[in-house]
Amino acid sequence: MIHPTAEVQTSHVGEGTFIWQHCVVLAGARIGENCNINCHVFIENDVVVGDNVTIKPGVQLWDGMRIEDNVFIGPNVTFTNDLRPRSKQYSEQFLTTTIRTGASIGANATIVAGITIGRYAMIGAGSVVTKDVPDFGLWYGNPAVFKAYVCRCGRKLDAGMNCFNCGMQYDNEQGKVIRHD
Repeated sequence: MIHPTAEVQTSHVGEGTFIWQHCVVLAGARIGENCNINCHVFIENDVVVGDNVTIKPGVQLWDGMRIEDNVFIGPNVTFTNDLRPRSKQYSEQFLTTTIRTGASIGANATIVAGITIGRYAMIGAGSVVTKDVPDFGLWYGNPAVFKAYVCRCGRKLDAGMNCFNCGMQYDNEQGKVIRHD
């Protein structure tokens, strides 16, 4: 469904995706299936959005953004794509910022150009992320720093890398699931 007030220039919108009021999606953008693109979102040309992605109101996705599947982007998250912006001077190529599968970014966070936020990582609201975030990392603050590891379900892991909510156990060294109940 595309709301009548949205301007969607791309033909690459997956089945089951909703694009709400007052969004602008440029012609080169690619949006996957079952996404929820909330009101007042702007998506430039060189942007790829995976499947099952939620983008809350007030987000702009600039050229160079790569968002994998099952990502949550909170309201008014700010992305950049140029480390040295100047008025009326345009980069020939913008930095690539990648948000990996299952990551969540809290409201009003700022994500600096050219970084990767790892799989199932979680960024706290209002954080300023200036460097890569590893898989399953919980980062917050200004600048954002590592605080803990989180499970795929979003809960903090205990010191033994276990989740009491869903039973997953992680290998801290390899950043992967080693057991799931």
